[in-house]
Amino acid sequence: MSKILLLGANGQVGQELRRSLAPLGEVVATTRSGELPDGGRCEALDLAELDAIAALIERVGPDVVVNATAHTAVDRAEDEPEVAFRANARAPDRIAQACAARGATLLHYSTDYVFDGSGTRPYREDDATAPLGVYGASKLAGEQAIAASGASHLILRTAWVYATHGANFLRTMLRVGAERDELRVVADQIGSPTPAWLIADVSAVILRQGLAESGVRHLVAGGETTWHGFAEAIFERAFAQGLIARKPVVHPIATADYPTRARRPAYSVLDTARLRGEYALALPDWRTALDRTLSTDSAKSPA
Repeated sequence: MSKILLLGANGQVGQELRRSLAPLGEVVATTRSGELPDGGRCEALDLAELDAIAALIERVGPDVVVNATAHTAVDRAEDEPEVAFRANARAPDRIAQACAARGATLLHYSTDYVFDGSGTRPYREDDATAPLGVYGASKLAGEQAIAASGASHLILRTAWVYATHGANFLRTMLRVGAERDELRVVADQIGSPTPAWLIADVSAVILRQGLAESGVRHLVAGGETTWHGFAEAIFERAFAQGLIARKPVVHPIATADYPTRARRPAYSVLDTARLRGEYALALPDWRTALDRTLSTDSAKSPA
């Protein structure tokens, strides 16, 4: 049985990782406050305290560190770049160095935002990166720091992450859809909606098998859609399952009609062939993954 240190156990992916990693060994969880979403206690780690990172890893003595922490407020990052870079680049650098020092393996998560979205086919791991904003730049800097650390590592780039808990597009649509008869959703950004449980389940499969090699791999659900298409699918399936009383009308709009502080990649579908090949994975289509997400008990509670 291995000892796994899970950083950021209260986030969207972190909560699912607590479940998926449990059969692999002893999981030592951290959150900023030292409290878990269910009220339980865990290790406290605030990544703003960079010097606390190595001390915690040394004290816990893990075989594997899974870093599910990140500054993911894409628009806010434009106004607080130092905060984003501390969480997304400097902290992962310290984590990776501490892993290298004790021979631990690091599993880390990154983003489609490292690309500029000008591509016309799914992005491969070795395609040129060109982040459009601070968030993507900070995540890319984190990837580069981990690669340079000498630690055994796997960085999983994912995209359009959602869950039945936390702040995400699915939760927003279910809330807004219950309040309005119609809404407007961007229809010219293309990606692959990916549930947190899928990321967590694949992470567990990888760790159970052992890393094929250090580097970056892509992990998203299969297929592609727009935010507008995702919204329509959410309402279709939520209505069929009785989660909402009626389906609102979803009007397609252009990104230009919905200005945001940070620019988003227009196309960010990721090619998962390398990951699937190395670990013999079958990744579900995004629609199948959405169905499973909405059919869980947690989807039916408003929490």
